Amino acid sequence: MKILLLSLLTAISCSFISPIIDSNMTFEEAIKGSKAPQDVIDSIEILNVKYISFDGKLHSGQIVVRKSVSDDVQAIFELILKEKFPVGKCVPIVQYGWSDSASMADNNSSAFNYRTIAGTNRLSPHSFGRAVDINPRQNPVVYANGRVSPKGAKYDIKKPGTFSSNSPIVKEFERRGWRWGGTFKSFKDNHHFDKN
Repeated sequence: MKILLLSLLTAISCSFISPIIDSNMTFEEAIKGSKAPQDVIDSIEILNVKYISFDGKLHSGQIVVRKSVSDDVQAIFELILKEKFPVGKCVPIVQYGWSDSASMADNNSSAFNYRTIAGTNRLSPHSFGRAVDINPRQNPVVYANGRVSPKGAKYDIKKPGTFSSNSPIVKEFERRGWRWGGTFKSFKDNHHFDKN
């Protein structure tokens, strides 16, 4: 009962606070310059999301996702806000010239990006808006040889904004049929979630 009341008070207080705006693009601005074909563009949309950032303040950002997973992503961000799980920022990746590396280095959480999987010729699930990356600097890719991406990031599950198998956000993604990159076999993509 006490937890429910606290969650309700958090939700009410957050609804009256003016958030810091991290992104306020139109859909057209968010997809400008994408090489995605029209059928992919027609299948995605932009969501406005709220979260507490690492400064402890309420922020508002945007994430571009496939329409068929937008309810999942909206619900996950509501849980992120309720849990006060800190998120660096959410800005459509067009802001970074469609560079996944630049977005990750800036600890940006994003989804749609029409691109191939690093080191392959295969299109990434991000190309169709059905993959989400959250806090790449707290949840880096860790390769079998120990290399980490983004460069200089450290994976420490005791640090705020970091996922583990016990994280309520990871559990909610999985409950909704998403796959967490932290369970990949040959490497760990700790910031990555995708859904077929």
